[in-house]
Parts: sequence; structure tokens; C-alpha cells
Amino acid sequence: MSPPAIPSGSELGARLAAGDRTVAPAALNLLETRTARSEAAALVSAAGDGAGHVVGVTGPPGVGKSTLLSALLREWRSRGQSVAVLAVDPSSKRSGGALLGDRARIEHDPADRDVFIRSMAAGERLGGLAPATRAAAQALANAFDVVVIETVGVGQSETDVAEAADTVTVIVQPGSGDALQFLKAGIMEVPDVLVVTKADLGTTARRAEEDLRVALRALGARTTPVLAVSSIAPTAGIDALADALAEHRSGLDIAEHRVRVRRLGALADFVHEYGESGLRALGGRRAARRALEAQAPGLGEPELLAFLERAMRSA
Repeated sequence: MSPPAIPSGSELGARLAAGDRTVAPAALNLLETRTARSEAAALVSAAGDGAGHVVGVTGPPGVGKSTLLSALLREWRSRGQSVAVLAVDPSSKRSGGALLGDRARIEHDPADRDVFIRSMAAGERLGGLAPATRAAAQALANAFDVVVIETVGVGQSETDVAEAADTVTVIVQPGSGDALQFLKAGIMEVPDVLVVTKADLGTTARRAEEDLRVALRALGARTTPVLAVSSIAPTAGIDALADALAEHRSGLDIAEHRVRVRRLGALADFVHEYGESGLRALGGRRAARRALEAQAPGLGEPELLAFLERAMRSA
């Protein structure tokens, strides 16, 4: 008996677009296969833009992202929402695989078919995202109500998640001095929602909240919510966080936002592939962005990347 045929990229994309969650593992396997670029492009094209809410979650290592996500996942499931989590972990320099395996630390029911958790190796990318993360998130947004991108940490060069997600959450630990460091690094301009973990610490957590609000006021970002949560039982503030994430999403023009994500994603992939010399051939980053903005809104990331490559070769 011959083995079952492996679905093509276009078939996997079409099935995701139809809401078939069972093909999520196969779709991500294909998107992470660097030698299957044309099939991956076909998958992305067939899937199109999903309506699911893409939430970016980032913060310093050890701040408690996985514990918070475990609590958030339970909250979303209690509301009847399906959830996919892409946990982007640091890569082993030897094997190229994910080192930490965050999916093992996120508590969930393995038998729950409305939850999908996948670790992705960040590879050589410094932006906190794996090469296939954006495409995976957009494809999974067809089949899941919420798609979470959890990044490897946060630093001056690790803010790519802001260009891939609909809503970005930055997590801060009380007593860590992160607010000042984030202000110096320009990271306070990234979040749509700021979260202070370990609210059960009382005064220390409240001081961290106030520090963040002061930092936000210094940037003129007075409307960014700052929430204190406790992710350990009994949890506190998790429902308010889920509400804040949903409220931010409701104020977005999703179609316009997804066009921006595809263009920025194509530019990020181009720079990773061709470096500063490639950008110079296009006239610099601003010129490259203007060229992308002149392209049809319906073009996918692979087509936009191909456009930049043609422009570079003809320069």
C-alpha cells in the first residue's frame, strides 16, 4: 500500500482558508522548509489573510511569558476562542533547532483540538522572529481565532514582532528596572498593551506600573494601557488583559494592517538575504518602502520579495 500523497502548498493554504486546523502542523513544516520556497509561496497565496487576531507577546527572558500565556490561553478557551501559539525560541548553533521548547512550558490540554502550540527556531535572525513566523501567523489566522507570537526576548534589535502582529504586548517584571532600559532602547514605542507580572507582590508591582506610566507619558503615549496581572492561582487581571487585547484589535483596520505587514515582511526578508548592499541597490530603506507601497495591495509577501529582487538586479 503506497503512502498517502503529501498535500501541495496550495492545497494546504486552501484548507487553512477553509478553517481546517488539522493541517496546521503540515503547513508549518512546509513554511519552515527553506528548500520549498515555491510551495511555501503557494501556501501563503492560497491561504490569504486570515481574520484571526495575531497577538505578539515579548519581554526579557525569565519575565514569565510562558506562565502568563498559560493563564491567557485558559481565559481565551473559556470564551470559546481557538488559539494557536508560535513560541519562537533561540536556536542551537550546532543543530539549528529550538533550544528552549517553550511549548513544553505552556500549560494546555493536549487533547484540546482547538489549541495548537509550535516552537520555532529563531535561526540567525536578530529580530526575535523565525524566518517563517510572519507567514505562519497569517496562515494560521485563517483557522484560529487567536494566534500568539511569543518571541525570544526583547532588546534594541528584537522588535520585529511589532511589524508582524495586530496587537503587541510587552511584559515587564516588578523591581527589574526594565522601564528605564526599555525607554533607552526605544522599546516603549512598541507595545499596544503593557503588562506588569507578579501583581501579587503588591507595592513592588504598583511601583513598576507607575514607572511604566511615567515612561509612556514621556513619549506622549498616554493611552497605552498598563495592566498588572498575576498568572499563578488565584490569577488576577487575566480577564482584563484579554479584554484590553480585544479592544485594541477592534480599533484596527485589519485589511490595511495586513497589507503593511506583508510589505514590511518582504523588506525584512530581503535585508536578511541581501544585506545593506541590497538596500543600497534599491536606493536605501525609504526608497524600498516607497516602491513596495506602490505595489498592488493584494500581493503576497513572496511576490513582494520577488519584486524587490528584480528591482535590485535591474538597478
